[in-house]
Amino acid sequence: MQLVTGAAAAPEKPRGKVRWIVCSLLFAAVALSYIDRLVLPVLKPELQARYNWSEQGYADLAIAFQAAYGIAYVLFGRFVDRVGAKIGYAVAVTLWTIGHVAHALFTSAGMMIFARIPLAIGEAGAFPAALAAANEWFPQRERALAIGIFNAGSNIGAILTPLIVPVIAVTFGWRMAFIATGALTVIWLVAWLAFYRTPRKHRRVTPEELAWIEADPVPAAKPVRWRTLLRLRQTWAYMLGRFLIDPVWWTFLFWLPDFFNRQYGVKMLDFGPPLVAVYVLADVGSIAGGWFSSRLLSKGATPNRARKTALFVCALFALPIIFAAQAPGLWWAVAAIGLACACHQGFSANVYAIPGDLFPRGMGGSVIGLGGLAGACGGMLMAKFAGTILAGVGSYGPIFAVAGCAYLVALLVIHLLVPHYTPVDPERLA
Repeated sequence: MQLVTGAAAAPEKPRGKVRWIVCSLLFAAVALSYIDRLVLPVLKPELQARYNWSEQGYADLAIAFQAAYGIAYVLFGRFVDRVGAKIGYAVAVTLWTIGHVAHALFTSAGMMIFARIPLAIGEAGAFPAALAAANEWFPQRERALAIGIFNAGSNIGAILTPLIVPVIAVTFGWRMAFIATGALTVIWLVAWLAFYRTPRKHRRVTPEELAWIEADPVPAAKPVRWRTLLRLRQTWAYMLGRFLIDPVWWTFLFWLPDFFNRQYGVKMLDFGPPLVAVYVLADVGSIAGGWFSSRLLSKGATPNRARKTALFVCALFALPIIFAAQAPGLWWAVAAIGLACACHQGFSANVYAIPGDLFPRGMGGSVIGLGGLAGACGGMLMAKFAGTILAGVGSYGPIFAVAGCAYLVALLVIHLLVPHYTPVDPERLA
């Protein structure tokens, strides 16, 4: 299979913008998923003090979430391959909303698992469905940019959560924080079901935009066995990349409020400014990382050069987080962590493009599912490591040191496995 790498090989960019409306819906869904995911971490200092949660109990809660998330990611990946992005996303949103609202029923870390697991199962479907939609609606030259844009929704969710959740919790009680934020996903679900179609079935898609979307050759989809996928170097490049970098992001999500509280005495109502700054930088990095490789592709670079150049730049600029725990003040730490978050999101935008770049359409969800499982396994190990370090050493220094090195190691692994970024030969999938 030959990939189109030069801008001249594709039709002229059309005026139609339906694909970008789809991207905006994906952006909103990712933002909502992160709001729902982050309500508990933002409330953690308050709930820990009120209900006597231990550090290890919270770490176990994070591990349970990631275990359910990883297993469900694999199943959802295959499910999305079978039913498509529209139904896959609708099922995912329904499940995670039920789990999210159910948090209001419990007060102990142990009992919270019964709400956290359905939340994890539903949210596991978000990225397989979003990436499947991106593969349907965007050609290779725009795909990483689109992924970067909707992946930036995670940062918008992370920005909004510390701004709105403490206010709701203080005004109406912490339970209402789960109920009010959960209601927002219902509104999104109605919009998704009403608007989303595949490009060929969407009435608002012009012939010119359809030609642009379908500029890349698409091999016929066919079922592929797990063992066949696991024999491919491209599958392991994606899986190990996710295994190495996802734990860093999980650490930011679960422990940043605690870090600011522990290190600098920041209280719940004051989480907003530092967390907003961190995730605004992450938003910039998400879009910039996807734009950078897409720009290189539009200038004639090969996918190999474009993706790996972007990965290297992001990995290099993530290194300063190693020193975040020794920062002389809050805002120095915010700058180091924010830069790392920006680099993580830029790095992720290009790693997430691997299934669409290297695998035939229709099996990307299965590959994405395996990557999600690998990332969740890495996240569980990191959560256990973080809980042990914080309970024993009481410092975030070792945690940030691991985070700073993860991206260069991930790039090295990806390069060793797919040195030429060669797409999978369909004959090997027989």
